[in-house]
Amino acid sequence: MSTRLPLLPITVGLMASSSLAMAQDGAYQAPPAPLQAIVDAPRAPTLSLSPKRNLAAVLPTPSLPSISEVAQPELKLAGLRINPRTYSASRFSFHTGLGLLDIDTQKEIKVSGLPASPRIADLAWSPDQRYLAFTHIAFADPAKGVKESGVELWLLDVQTKAARKLGNQALSTVYGRGFSWLPDSKTLLVQLKPAKLGAAPVASGIPTGPSIQDSVPGGGVKQLRTYPDLLKNEQDAQLFEHYITVQLALLDVAGKQRLVGQPGQFSRVAASPDGKHLLTTSIVRPYSYIVPASDFAHKIDVRDLNGKVVHAVAALPLEEGLPPGNDAVSAGVRSVSWRVDAPATLVWAEAQDGGDPAKVVEIRDIVYTQAAPFTAKPAVLAKLGSRYAGIAWGRGDLALLSEAWYKTRAVKQWKISPDQPAAPADLVYAGSFEDRYNDPGQPVMRADAAGLPRLLIAFDNSILLDGQGASKEGDRPFIDRLNLATKQKQRLFQSAAPYYENVVAVLDEDGSRLLSTRESPTEQPNYYVRNLKQQGAAQLTALTHFPHPLPQLKDVQKELIRYKRADGVDLTATLMLPPNYDAKRDGPLPTLMWAYPQEFKTASAASQTKGSPYKFNAVSYWGPAAFLSMGYAVLDNPSFPIVGNGDQEPNDTYLPQLVADAEAAVEEVVRRGVSDRNRIAIGGHSYGAFMTGNLLAHTRLFRAGIARSGAYNRTLTPFGFQAEERSFWQAPAVYQAMSPFNYADKIKDALLMIHGEQDNNSGTFPIQSERMFQAVKGLGGTARLVMLPNESHGYRARESIMQMLYESNNWLEKYVKNAAPPAADAKPASK
Repeated sequence: MSTRLPLLPITVGLMASSSLAMAQDGAYQAPPAPLQAIVDAPRAPTLSLSPKRNLAAVLPTPSLPSISEVAQPELKLAGLRINPRTYSASRFSFHTGLGLLDIDTQKEIKVSGLPASPRIADLAWSPDQRYLAFTHIAFADPAKGVKESGVELWLLDVQTKAARKLGNQALSTVYGRGFSWLPDSKTLLVQLKPAKLGAAPVASGIPTGPSIQDSVPGGGVKQLRTYPDLLKNEQDAQLFEHYITVQLALLDVAGKQRLVGQPGQFSRVAASPDGKHLLTTSIVRPYSYIVPASDFAHKIDVRDLNGKVVHAVAALPLEEGLPPGNDAVSAGVRSVSWRVDAPATLVWAEAQDGGDPAKVVEIRDIVYTQAAPFTAKPAVLAKLGSRYAGIAWGRGDLALLSEAWYKTRAVKQWKISPDQPAAPADLVYAGSFEDRYNDPGQPVMRADAAGLPRLLIAFDNSILLDGQGASKEGDRPFIDRLNLATKQKQRLFQSAAPYYENVVAVLDEDGSRLLSTRESPTEQPNYYVRNLKQQGAAQLTALTHFPHPLPQLKDVQKELIRYKRADGVDLTATLMLPPNYDAKRDGPLPTLMWAYPQEFKTASAASQTKGSPYKFNAVSYWGPAAFLSMGYAVLDNPSFPIVGNGDQEPNDTYLPQLVADAEAAVEEVVRRGVSDRNRIAIGGHSYGAFMTGNLLAHTRLFRAGIARSGAYNRTLTPFGFQAEERSFWQAPAVYQAMSPFNYADKIKDALLMIHGEQDNNSGTFPIQSERMFQAVKGLGGTARLVMLPNESHGYRARESIMQMLYESNNWLEKYVKNAAPPAADAKPASK
């Protein structure tokens, strides 16, 4: 990477009138040293806890990949992104090593036999914890004896602490990680790249005819979201088929391999809990040019271990769109899985309203079960008034079934007896998923003998709940014991000031020992064992000792602040200030606000406090806190609620609420004396970028905006966006009013737009930023567009991140920190 160019030429370039700006191509640039240090700060490793919870795999986290790695060949087919060299989903980051950590002794255990220059992608413990399987991404390197690129399967013997390559045939990981353990802990079910697959089809470049699509009457109104990376022609379809074709096989820990049936287009495969059956999902024609592979026709089958189909579960047709509404689902069989606590029993849901939330029916979903040999009529497990949202399995007499309805934000959880479907369900919890204060938490699960997740159930039929503990004072994670018979709760643990402690896992059956991460504003999160049977400081035993990654920013000041919107809605934000800053002594600072709007159905839910004052003062290259190192005040994640009470849709009043949110945030930081009203910037990513465009179009509150990977013209996402479930044709005025593109002539302050050239997010196509820039430029506004090569919705290459910070810093320096006095027509209020 080239060294950073002197700032002067860049500043001069920025001073030119944007309407006369020229296209520029050049080398990647680097930001000032304080920002570079944040990009290159060491990152803590990842821990993966073993099934018996007495060991953890320790996986070092590497530095950011280079653009040469991110720029690996990539195919974009049917919504998938595929590395054709390795027959895998495209990856940009890996773990660069593997070790073990003894939870009881806190000792690190070294591992031998790892591949040279490890690139570890996925790993899984065997159910009995004797082995740890992992994939290594190998790239052809004749000098190192690597003949061809591919995904290799490796096995670590936990007892000998030695790793070895398992099998000689490369995996295919276009779908999933490519391997899973059978319950015997001796055999792996693997998805291989077929030995006789041959070379990928090569397009001739000469069309065989036009690509044709039809729409016929009688299909009904459907929501068709805007998807990237779709198939475009038959040549694409053949290439797609080539890369998703896999050979299922059984591979034992000694390396002996047995093929399972013939190669097929399997997108999913899961062994039954008894290890005797396979549940497979195959993609079949017809395909589509307007929806991704997840909506293509599918066949769901149960197979034996020889690959023979023993039960056809469902043949699902191509689905080009769902009925309108966020509660819409497929009309037929969906969410097919194994019942975890039974040898081989299928569970699935079927909508009773045709998947259409607009239909008025008493029963929305029915959940069915069917046990091997799958000849008996399916049994009804539950009839639900809203949508099936999954089951936490325990025993034959105890499981927790959840249902939800997005329109009202309602959730319910029921205690059921799977072995007695006719037994009445017992309501455990009913509420709103927006109501963080009253969220009871999620049931604690433990791996069973087959390695599958089950409810941790005590002798008195009580369970444990793990929750975030949201409150007016901030989040305080907890562990509760809930007696399912009496509904009485006992709080076993709750995080207490001045620390933020989050439970990662429950180590003992009785919930007395916890694995947690603990942090404070000046202490990086580290892992601890907390023994609740001990008293005081003796409860805690440190497992890791990760140092502060940026000691130069250890004394950053952080405060969780509260303030009100003009209509009385309570808002919160995290205010961060540079080390040693004093408002009375130093005066107000240039300020960067970074936000992301969120929809709510009630003002009370919107008013709830988010975050914690005791979390680590993390300074990441991705968020706004990086600019603390350059002398800015930062208001991170200020509440930007958009509330739709009752039957009102939130977006009906999006703009006035958005402006009110921004005005409240500006007034608060100015009132505190930390911000200069005339030197404030607003920024955000994705929906936050959309927000940024709107605030610059409809207010003069901000001197500049930084919008990353956004969408600005909602007519280009006509079948809904974010939480908006109405189509453009149902609410044209809302779509038009919410599109900052329509008000580009009102943007009088400087707008920096950054976008990945290969954005893979639905709705934020790169053309959104390109057209917005053209509009602002053509109307004489001040704008800059930076398109990052080979980057998706998020940016991964070190060079790209450096360029992002370089551009953002220059923009803030010119238009905020060193801003000229505001123009006569610039009023620090909404328009």
